Amino acid sequence: MSAIGRAIWFIESHFKSDISLEEIAEIAGLSRFHLSRVFGMTTGHSISSYIRSRRLSEAALVLTDGSSSILQVALDAGYGSHEAFTRAFREQFGMTPENLRKQGHVRNLALQEPIRMDDTRLPKLEAPRFESHPAMLLAGLAETYAYEATQAIPSLWQKFNQYFGHIPGQIGNVAYGVCTQAEEGSESFRYMSAAEVSAADGLPEGFATTKLPQQRYAIFTHRGHISGISSTVDQIFSEWLPQSGQQHGGTPDMMERYDDRFDSRTGTGVTEIWIPLKA
Repeated sequence: MSAIGRAIWFIESHFKSDISLEEIAEIAGLSRFHLSRVFGMTTGHSISSYIRSRRLSEAALVLTDGSSSILQVALDAGYGSHEAFTRAFREQFGMTPENLRKQGHVRNLALQEPIRMDDTRLPKLEAPRFESHPAMLLAGLAETYAYEATQAIPSLWQKFNQYFGHIPGQIGNVAYGVCTQAEEGSESFRYMSAAEVSAADGLPEGFATTKLPQQRYAIFTHRGHISGISSTVDQIFSEWLPQSGQQHGGTPDMMERYDDRFDSRTGTGVTEIWIPLKA
């Protein structure tokens, strides 16, 4: 079972009680930082939002059977007051617990079902190559995304591709997708669509830059449609990195590299995933 599979199993077995990120990370065999990052990329949810959604979904089912008071349901879901539970419930489902109880069914609610990880269907991870790369200055468009709201990333690429090939000082014809954590403990990450440039002068309005140091990378290959890249990333961080004896280099979290083997029109082809390593 992958690290994310182990994390989901533990959450599903314990989400009705207080569980910490440290406990989940220990079961998964990852650091807190990498667990948060890989869980978000693999499942589309932050850990805290997944636990909250599962608790509220279970609470919704209990509310419709009428066997417990709303306060008791709130307490069982981990909320200290009726008011806090009602606020969270309304944010999740667009209705109050009282209204759901009167309604008596959940057919119109988008309940959070348990995530099911089927490791047997994952493509075999190809062995990486290792490469030391000189420092790079990257320039492009960057946005911060919640883990459960990554569907907007393709539109960022659409905007960036209007400039690609005509960026002042652009080096080569390779595009990069650079992932970094927004801030410590955050439930979001920063994603940058970028190209290497020789200098930061004369860049289009709205462009950001990031300087990557000279460092060593483990470079993996993802084949097929780009929508499946999260499965490859899951295997890299959940299986390869913990077993490799290598340590993550820190910045960036990871980098996607798109060269002429990738068809940006169809989203298919070869994508390289670069993982920085400590020297």
